[in-house]
Amino acid sequence: MELLRTFRNLGKGDAGLAGGKGASLGEMTQSGIPVPPGFVVLAGTFEKFLEETDLGVEVDAILHTVDHNAMHTVEEASEKIQTLIKNAQMPGDIAKEIEREFKKLGAEFVAVRSSATAEDGAENAWAGQLDSYLNTTEKDLLEKVQHCWASLFTPRAIFYRFEKNLHKQKISVAVVVQKMVESEFSGIAFSVHPVTEDYNQLIIEAGFGLGEAIVSGQITPDSYVVEKNPRNILDINVSTQERGIYRAKNGGNEWRDIPEPQASAQVLTEKQILELSEIILGIEKHYGFPCDIEWAFEGGKFYIVQSRPITTLN
Repeated sequence: MELLRTFRNLGKGDAGLAGGKGASLGEMTQSGIPVPPGFVVLAGTFEKFLEETDLGVEVDAILHTVDHNAMHTVEEASEKIQTLIKNAQMPGDIAKEIEREFKKLGAEFVAVRSSATAEDGAENAWAGQLDSYLNTTEKDLLEKVQHCWASLFTPRAIFYRFEKNLHKQKISVAVVVQKMVESEFSGIAFSVHPVTEDYNQLIIEAGFGLGEAIVSGQITPDSYVVEKNPRNILDINVSTQERGIYRAKNGGNEWRDIPEPQASAQVLTEKQILELSEIILGIEKHYGFPCDIEWAFEGGKFYIVQSRPITTLN
């Protein structure tokens, strides 16, 4: 049985195996978009884990006790299931394969992200429901994979499942393991302006350090609006950023204060804004629909760490 697959061997048709996130990273890698290398622990591997640890039946039985109108039943079920998954012994064959593929990446730190197989369709916006772990080392890798599996059963994810009537559907979770970009700056971008819904404008948001600071809403990033045709920068809005998230010495992340004059400086130069715009438009053209993109910049190069459809446009 195939347990893992590298990004190079995945494409947009593989969401059932690799989840929305994994399939998208594979598709972009294959089409020449700059994506940090990685692999996906396939959804079937989670099924195999449940089978080999005899947890599948138990998990189903606990889910049957849920009445999503009674929040305490959701929370109790979540706690029981997550504890079972996190505390189970990772089967040796799965552990060996994950560790072997990790070594091939030649990375000291990786990002470990959940990728649900019912993810990011317009109906099922799982984004943000499941866990991600940045700056993970080999020592914590297997534990973090199990934590990603367990996050399919957080109270929020269980509630969402019932509310969207997905509890009868088979939902599984793949896990993306990707070489960590040590971002000097990073951010998100929308290939169509999500507020004005003007299809001839894209917007880039940029912050210092790792993108989690922006995604979590804890800092106000710079924002740049770019007209697609003719290509030019319409608006630059610089925001003072007094802190950012950076890698801690021993792995994991930490907030650090950003001193002046850097705190008030513009994050991306105009040249960089236009360079990133070209990559964003290349992604939109490849997929043929408006995209919501996460990007990072390290050592003079932009990398794309995620792309998914924008689901909020009318």
